[in-house]
Amino acid sequence: MGLRVDRDRIVAFRLRRNGLVERARTSPASLRRAASVGLTDSMPRAAVLSLHARLRGVPSDVLDDPALTQVWGPRFSVYVVGADDVAPFTLGRLPTDARGLRRATEMAELAAGVLGERSEPMPMGEVGRALGIHPNALRYASPTGTIRIRWDGARQPTVRVVLAPEVEPHHARLELARRYLRAMGPTTADAFGRWAGVKAKPAATTFAELAGELAPVTTPIGEGWILAEDEDDLRRGHEPLPGVRLLPSGDAFWLLWGSDRELLVSDVDHRNDLWTPRVWPGAVLVDGEVVGVWRRAKQTATVTMWHRLSGATRDAIDAEVASMPLPAADTPVRVDWAD
Repeated sequence: MGLRVDRDRIVAFRLRRNGLVERARTSPASLRRAASVGLTDSMPRAAVLSLHARLRGVPSDVLDDPALTQVWGPRFSVYVVGADDVAPFTLGRLPTDARGLRRATEMAELAAGVLGERSEPMPMGEVGRALGIHPNALRYASPTGTIRIRWDGARQPTVRVVLAPEVEPHHARLELARRYLRAMGPTTADAFGRWAGVKAKPAATTFAELAGELAPVTTPIGEGWILAEDEDDLRRGHEPLPGVRLLPSGDAFWLLWGSDRELLVSDVDHRNDLWTPRVWPGAVLVDGEVVGVWRRAKQTATVTMWHRLSGATRDAIDAEVASMPLPAADTPVRVDWAD
């Protein structure tokens, strides 16, 4: 019989694995660790704020750090990953069906025909016009590992062509699944597939091939799996997790679907506040629990709490907002409490 764990142990494990217990000092190594499961950046500056939630001293121009790069990652969203860590988030999603694989490789070849001789990146709209296609179609080339992008949240992304990582797509997908298990276990092949934007059959095959590395776990929402090497960490007690974090839209910690959402946020109305049908807000994390949502518009961060907070916690949220590493033109930011 596999390990049986309660909800608190699972949440505590995920908080530790997502670097949300204690902020580390910003360095090339800590940036790579913070981005090891990928940081969504489809909302302007989301990845910057995800890094800020995990690290101390994150500058507003952190995405220019050579330790990081941007790709179209899972579900073709903009992702920030380690510059030397691209393979799982690109080749790891390379389609296994003939049609999808052909579309990816043909689009990569077309992009290389326009960009291959250029020394500078090119706006994706210009690439699309040169090819006579909608520029969003360029996203299909990303799983080949030959496309890098740069998006600052204002203008359209720029695109450049590089050599693909020297990693077999099969091994890259296994590593992508390991990343997900390390950060969001216990989990299932279905949850991995939805998170990675991988079809159900290859997701199930990937978990089957990892069987020798996995251990079964019984959770409050059903049976799942964890990397066997992480079992001792999952067994750890639920230690106090003091502090406040404002996690941006789509942060890795709560990028969840289905029953995983119920595990993190039990109240259905609160789940609907967080995982909205359209653009998601950010999540307010207090002492390891999601207790509200927030949105920022220019100099105002509107915070909506689900429960009454102490004055000290409200002060901590005010301080967290004030510490956000935003460009000088966007500061100072004040809190508007939508009680």
